[in-house]
Amino acid sequence: MMSSSRTACDLVFEDTFILESDVSAGYLRPIDEYLTGWDDWKKYYAVTREAVRAEDGKTYAVPIATDTRAIWYHSGVLEKAGISLPWQPKNWDELLEAARTIKRKLPGVVPLNVYASKASGEKTSMQGFEMLLYGTDSTLYDDEAKKWVVGSKGFRDSLQFIRTLYREKLGPPLSSALDPNLAETVQNGWFRKGTIAMMIDGSWISRAWGEDGPGSWPDATKVVKLATMPTQRGQGKGLVTLAGGHSWAFPKKASSHDLAFEFARLLSTRDNLAEVTTNDRNVTTRTDIAELKEYRESTPFQPFFTNLVKDATYRPALAPYPQISTAIQVACEQVMTGSRSPDQAAEAYDNAVIGIVGRDQTMREA
Repeated sequence: MMSSSRTACDLVFEDTFILESDVSAGYLRPIDEYLTGWDDWKKYYAVTREAVRAEDGKTYAVPIATDTRAIWYHSGVLEKAGISLPWQPKNWDELLEAARTIKRKLPGVVPLNVYASKASGEKTSMQGFEMLLYGTDSTLYDDEAKKWVVGSKGFRDSLQFIRTLYREKLGPPLSSALDPNLAETVQNGWFRKGTIAMMIDGSWISRAWGEDGPGSWPDATKVVKLATMPTQRGQGKGLVTLAGGHSWAFPKKASSHDLAFEFARLLSTRDNLAEVTTNDRNVTTRTDIAELKEYRESTPFQPFFTNLVKDATYRPALAPYPQISTAIQVACEQVMTGSRSPDQAAEAYDNAVIGIVGRDQTMREA
């Protein structure tokens, strides 16, 4: 639709995840000339502004809403296992130790869910693997060198965490872990019943627990608690969260550029965006909305996830990422099932990345 002036919309609702791909394809136009005179632009979190800026340094969209990720835990289960509340692991070892304690003291309870199958798709890449990787000293893509990283110690360590989790039977049984419906099972089944203790997942999952949700759970606010995902050794800020979200983007071949931005600006005023974000129970991209009482009280979990936005990491929103993500999912499933060791799976991933982007677009970790 965006490839022709006959069919191009003036404004498109676009996942920030695919923004760079559409920029590279020549479908979108930058909007920096409009942002210069828009005072509200300064009220967006820096990370959400960065998420809609392409590699060429230009901005192509106005962010609407975002999301963050953390560890959801069932306080009743942890309490039964003798784990002190409130609980907050300081590093990966403490997270695994809590899982081991739950396994030892509460047979029949799954200690921790980390998505790690091809069937779970981007949940494996983003809620699972990248929540580990970005807590190491490594990264997926080097922004300065503009190259994909291979030979990464953090990549291997993240796979080793997944291998440990499933080898020690601290995660879901493989029959469930490989099921494409795992998320529904965990979020709206096991967690409510107290047959899983912890899960690394996104800010949006509590929507299903409302009165009109598929997993209605009136007592959720009494037992569900949150902890930030720790970095590997507690280094840096001590926490990691991944963010995504949607935006208003501007097709290059549209006919009414000025009017399109004016409409997007109207949609994105504090009051208008606050109403939409609050009703949809999304996480806001604006600092002034984050301060509003009605927004912060829209769900009991909203303040926690909103406070994570400033420290969030976004996926590399580059054209090769979907293929890279698939390679990550393959590596995760291999170590989860034990068909390959973390080192073997990491080497296969490196070769896959080189095949996707070309050797000259990769760099080995120093």
